[in-house]
Amino acid sequence: MRVTTSQSFDRPSLMMASLSSQADKLQTQVATGKKILAPSDSASGWQQLSSLKRAGADDNAYGANIKAAQALLGATDTALDQVETQLQRARALAVQAGSDTVNAEGRAAIKVEIEAILEDLVGVANSTDTRGQPLFGGTSGDAAFTVQGDGSVAWTGGGDAAAIPIGENESIAATTSGARAFGGITGSSGATDMFQILSAFAAALGPDGAAGGVETAMRDLDAALDHVGTTRASVGARAFRLDLEAERLGEAEITREAARTGIEDADTAESIAQLQKTLTILQATQASFTKLTSLSLFDYLR
Repeated sequence: MRVTTSQSFDRPSLMMASLSSQADKLQTQVATGKKILAPSDSASGWQQLSSLKRAGADDNAYGANIKAAQALLGATDTALDQVETQLQRARALAVQAGSDTVNAEGRAAIKVEIEAILEDLVGVANSTDTRGQPLFGGTSGDAAFTVQGDGSVAWTGGGDAAAIPIGENESIAATTSGARAFGGITGSSGATDMFQILSAFAAALGPDGAAGGVETAMRDLDAALDHVGTTRASVGARAFRLDLEAERLGEAEITREAARTGIEDADTAESIAQLQKTLTILQATQASFTKLTSLSLFDYLR
């Protein structure tokens, strides 16, 4: 058999290069705790990890949207709670005003309090969210309601605000427009809103108030309270849905992390054992190569 000096050197050189590369890779695995650091380590594993990372990034965005929506719905419910409290106070004053024991001065005092409730209600209707936007303004960035020159209160918002994405093909309305929250009430004389009901009640308490105005106000305030209750139930249902979506995202994150660990994380103990084995073989190969380089071709031919 013909043996050349080049063959004698090339074969162990290639082996040592391969062993060094393997040792470097194992050392990186031990240092990072990861067995896939580049597509060349595992094409299918790298692709799976990329998909998991994209899904995680999407869910992080959905999670941020859910928190924002929860904050908006919480602010909406707080505002509606204040509205409900004011309407309940107005309803109690209507009962008081309907008593035969209340004289003109007493009705005048109640009228002043109803006007104060009306003013406070306008303030609640124009409250802003954490972004400084009108909570009940819909798509409008301006005040949801405006007091007109004649004292009436008009809706000046811009319809319903855009729904917020909370999942793939899933979105939710995080606010309620002022037109829906304060209007759309079926009163004694047809569709009306809370401001008109309170204004009519205040007018009925004046010296020129229409007969039966207080009784009408009581019925209309009952309708307004029912309306607020229905609106708050809707807000509560949406908040519950957000809680479920947040829980789903948390479970998905746990599942993704388990999948990522199985694909990407290295078995440190096994990597260390393989590294020690590889280094031992490398050292032996280097020692053999050192002896080989001290020989000449004539030594092989003896």
